[in-house]
Amino acid sequence: MSDRRRPPEAAEPAPRARSGAIGRRHPRTGTEPVTAQSPLRMRLLLSAVFLPLFVAGAAFFGVWAADAGSGDSPGRGSLVALAAVCAAFALSAAADLMVVTGRLRRERGTPVPH
Repeated sequence: MSDRRRPPEAAEPAPRARSGAIGRRHPRTGTEPVTAQSPLRMRLLLSAVFLPLFVAGAAFFGVWAADAGSGDSPGRGSLVALAAVCAAFALSAAADLMVVTGRLRRERGTPVPH
């Protein structure tokens, strides 16, 4: 890319910001707002609501798969697959819950318990 097309601030390294633990990976292009933030409270609410639902779904489908016979309409394999998908979503919701609570603590300045 020629120097004519590149803005002068793109040549400088991007400063570390509150964007993450590592900092910014790419320089700003100028199209996103400077103060753009992830809606952490909405992510916290969604993770807190769906984590127990996915755990319950995984348990429900797992018990149903254990009780399924050889001639039952939803086969054991499909029930196990549904239980595995629910468990994967539950793990994803739990990981997001931990990330969001850590970011909220860091923004508030609350020490993280060890």
